[in-house]
Amino acid sequence: MFATGVTIVTARAADGTLVGLTANSFNSVSLAPPLVLWSLARAAGSMPALSTGSHYTVNILAANQKALAERFAAKNIDRWADVVYTEGLGGAPVLAGAAASFECFNRSRYDEGDHVIFVGEVERCSHDGGASPLLFHGGRFYTEHPL
Repeated sequence: MFATGVTIVTARAADGTLVGLTANSFNSVSLAPPLVLWSLARAAGSMPALSTGSHYTVNILAANQKALAERFAAKNIDRWADVVYTEGLGGAPVLAGAAASFECFNRSRYDEGDHVIFVGEVERCSHDGGASPLLFHGGRFYTEHPL
């Protein structure tokens, strides 16, 4: 019963391969220093690249990026086909059209249950003040509606 925003976490593996996955387990931790967290299943195929890399980007998706969220959640497809991005810090892709992007140093990790909690130190961020966020609740996507 908790609505969340939708993110795509992106990175570049040591061999140059692009890594990306849809995640809604994102939260702010601290303003000084600027820290954010997100979590990933220990069994995820992207775990080796994300746990050993120096940087990743948390891309906060805009309402018009539902198809991108679904693509980066799918298995056995080329998630990066025709995706527009710029290279961020440490080679981590910054997705075009995102409502916001947090370029993070991979500061620490905590094993908890069947997931790993990643804490990133935000080194650079950007946002589109006019973008509406993509939201997720009860297995469905939504966008904001002012009360």
